[in-house]
Amino acid sequence: MGQTSPGRGDQKTAINRERAQRRREVARTVSQVRDRLSAKEGVPPDFNTELLLLFARARVSAAFAGPMFLIIVAAVSLMWISPVLVACWLMFTVSIWVLTVSTCRRFERMTQEERQTSPWRRRFTAGDFLYGLCWGAFFLLPASSGTAEGIEIFQFSIMLIVIAMATMQSSTLPHALLASTLPVTLAMSLALLQRHAPLHYAMAAMAVGAQGFFLVLGNQLLNSSRAMLAFRAEKDHLIAELEQANAVSDESRRRAEEANLAKSRFLATMSHELRTPLNAILGFSEIMKDEVMGPMNNKIYRGYASDIHGSGQHLLNLINEILDLSRIEAGKYELNEEAVSLQDVVEDCQSMMQVRARAKGIAIRESHEEGLARLWADERALRQVILNLLSNAVKFTPSNGEVLIRIGSTSDGGQYVSIKDNGPGIPEEEIPIVLQAFGQGSMAIKSAEPGTGLGLSIVQALVNQHGGTFELKSRLREGTEVRVTLPSARVLPAMPQLFDDIYTLPVRRPNLRRRAS
Repeated sequence: MGQTSPGRGDQKTAINRERAQRRREVARTVSQVRDRLSAKEGVPPDFNTELLLLFARARVSAAFAGPMFLIIVAAVSLMWISPVLVACWLMFTVSIWVLTVSTCRRFERMTQEERQTSPWRRRFTAGDFLYGLCWGAFFLLPASSGTAEGIEIFQFSIMLIVIAMATMQSSTLPHALLASTLPVTLAMSLALLQRHAPLHYAMAAMAVGAQGFFLVLGNQLLNSSRAMLAFRAEKDHLIAELEQANAVSDESRRRAEEANLAKSRFLATMSHELRTPLNAILGFSEIMKDEVMGPMNNKIYRGYASDIHGSGQHLLNLINEILDLSRIEAGKYELNEEAVSLQDVVEDCQSMMQVRARAKGIAIRESHEEGLARLWADERALRQVILNLLSNAVKFTPSNGEVLIRIGSTSDGGQYVSIKDNGPGIPEEEIPIVLQAFGQGSMAIKSAEPGTGLGLSIVQALVNQHGGTFELKSRLREGTEVRVTLPSARVLPAMPQLFDDIYTLPVRRPNLRRRAS
């Protein structure tokens, strides 16, 4: 008994192992992201790796666009330059491009641990420098005799396009950007200055200016990339924190469910174990108190028997209230609904509390509206609600006090019960404490009869199950008023008067002639 089957135990162990592995992965992710965000100066080390990865992906994405552009430039340049020179330049430049793209592809396929930033940064910078030298050599290629007209405009346009493409692709690596564009600008400026014309001087100045402009643009793109990576790292950090909180919440919920199950089992076992001896204690102490088996000559013993009986009743009430509250909180309290008259329930509860009220000289007064319809509710639950509220009112009302009960209908068609006393009242700051389970105010501790502090919690739970509302208003030295309101959905419509109509229906008389024939 109480043992778990091997299959179920293995399944539970596997689930716990999976949860532990998930928590370790989330903790590792959180640690990495925190390390990434903890750097104060410059770019964090992991951001350097990611910037290189962005550089490599940009080159890989343009793997086919680069050779196509080279072929177009080579085809157009045949109008001015010798085909042999163009073919040699194209073959060498494409080789450098393919080598650069393959290097970037290899870096992209590596794991996070294998990517060392320093060696790869040097490789990428060297590859872009060679690629820039190839373009610089293109601008220094000699033109064929007699066909140099218009070549400087073509070369200047190609220079702007090459620098713009390099800025877009190499902005995440400033050294590579400078290495790929500076040879192009220098070669183009040198080629223009050799022509010794004012227009060519102006174009050389524009080439230098374009170089500076694209360097500034590349720096802005770099800052944008860094900001994007920082936002993405922060997002990953938040997601990791949420995952960790979710894992902790799942673990806490599992523990709470196990604790709730253990509590339910404990209460079920203890209710049986406690009620059995309590019934015997109550029965025997009542026999001794009432002297059923004969008189008890010692008055002290008789008083002890009465105290034992009262303490046993108090303990039994405490057990019943705890069990009721636990069933309500666990959602296992089922309402046995039927047509109930709220006025009849209140009158029955008032009759039950009259003995205690008369013992303290308290007057219980009732006022109700006429013609209240019946409610669709649990009579036992309503009776428990009214008894708890009346018991509290009688308990806290001083001698020769008064308790007023009002029953009526609300403006939206519901019904309410209001119980007001002229007792010491509750301080405003203690009302939330009184409404909690096992909560008692200072006045209750000082002057009232001993209680469990569960009555109002049970009342609120039962009223909520009926879809109603519970209100408590109290002021110090002005008394307390509690109001229970049940919604209009629980008010049954009045049935039509059928019995008065029966006597007005026409009576069908048998056909005597047909029966006689």
